[in-house]
Amino acid sequence: MMNISRVRVATEGLDRRSLVSLLSGDVYANHQLLWRLFGDAEQRSFLFRQETELDQLSPDQVPRGLPLFYVLSKQIPVAVPGLLELETKPFSPLLVAGDRLTFRLRANPTISRKTEAGRSARHDVLMDAKTKCRHQGIVDPREVQGHMDEAAIKWLDNQSAKSGFILESLPQLTGYRQHAIQRKGTEIRFSSIDYEGILKVTTPELFKEVLCWGLGRSKAFGCGLLMVRRA
Repeated sequence: MMNISRVRVATEGLDRRSLVSLLSGDVYANHQLLWRLFGDAEQRSFLFRQETELDQLSPDQVPRGLPLFYVLSKQIPVAVPGLLELETKPFSPLLVAGDRLTFRLRANPTISRKTEAGRSARHDVLMDAKTKCRHQGIVDPREVQGHMDEAAIKWLDNQSAKSGFILESLPQLTGYRQHAIQRKGTEIRFSSIDYEGILKVTTPELFKEVLCWGLGRSKAFGCGLLMVRRA
């Protein structure tokens, strides 16, 4: 049994540095903040997605324009008084082959390529497509963007084949962003992009695994959580 939680941050419980990190979308700082919902857990056992209160609150709640988080976890989270408020409910969807679902996904689409040394290196699929355009002499911005979008959709289509679903139509793409995180003296770089569309479940068991454990890489940094509703 998994648990899905909607988490709001009480900004008065943050110091200035933490508040700046929250508002700037610092995914590593937000990850560390949400970890506090799970006490002394030594390993990350949750997925999260950052939204905005303006978009996500019900009409009877007053939006503050602050980040709002959805957290999926096996362990039941516990609110942090004066800092993290949450609403939690069990997450155990009943799915059968043929179910149609609307979905939203923030993902880190990557492709693995061999280096000259024979090792595998991961590349951002959108930047990889942009580099190919440059090598092919394609310079028109709209054409380059078309190739980048096509690469992003192809990545998701390839993922779906091994994740128990198919895309019913081309998804919308928004929010492409590159991230740079300083951690333990090294810099971690990754990208994220938002997908939104309609999918059809083909293999419920596989799809449930993806729902519970996420899709793609950079799950510790707010990627991979597949948000779904009945279409």
